[in-house]
Amino acid sequence: MELLPHDSHTARAVRELNIGFFSRMIRQSPWVRMKMAASLDGTSALHNGKSQWITGEAARADGHAWRARACAVLTGIGTVLEDDPMLDVRLVDTPRQPHLVIVDSRLETPLDARLFSPAAHGLPRQIWMYCAVDDEAKRSALTALGAQVTCLPSATGKVDLAAMLQDLARREVNELHLEAGHKLNGSFLREGLVDECLVYLAPKLLGKGAGLSSLGPLDRLEDGTALDFQSVDRVGADLRVIARVQGRDHFLHG
Repeated sequence: MELLPHDSHTARAVRELNIGFFSRMIRQSPWVRMKMAASLDGTSALHNGKSQWITGEAARADGHAWRARACAVLTGIGTVLEDDPMLDVRLVDTPRQPHLVIVDSRLETPLDARLFSPAAHGLPRQIWMYCAVDDEAKRSALTALGAQVTCLPSATGKVDLAAMLQDLARREVNELHLEAGHKLNGSFLREGLVDECLVYLAPKLLGKGAGLSSLGPLDRLEDGTALDFQSVDRVGADLRVIARVQGRDHFLHG
């Protein structure tokens, strides 16, 4: 698809500003940005599961700003069951709420989960749930709460994440903001579906606990996910690192 001349610096700048749109048009997939927060030694949650709050207020507000620019926010059933989050935009002004995507293989989302509560500012949003094992009764109950349930099983009995991204593109999702636990983060990374990492690092050491993703263990250093740093900035007391997975932005170059 030829949307803009490839030999123009202006064209590249336009693509950068609209990276999600061009990702959807050219790759038929949203631009997937994975947001993570951890201590300087890479701990995203303590051994007992506690993770609120590793980073400071400024970093949390900045994270909400990144939520606000996305078309949809995605999380997994593990985060829903452990944290019961709203995953809406509250800490910054926004003219709209991003839609919410839940990866829930066995439709275990509680019917009284906070994500079904009205989003902040009274702004509407869609709730899209993807499962691998259909349950007619549970699907009907979730639908009654406003969710749209789609069954997309993979060969391993989990949600087919690549097929889900294609479906989200058909729903006109340009940028997908991933805020999940280390297991789902690892699944996205292993399947090569992450485009960019948005990482907040707190100035503290927490020792043993959950990491940013369950990617390994790897036997060779070259098997790791190679990144290109885009920026490192201080946000309040914390650091914000933006890094792209190498090669994922090839469509910007023409």
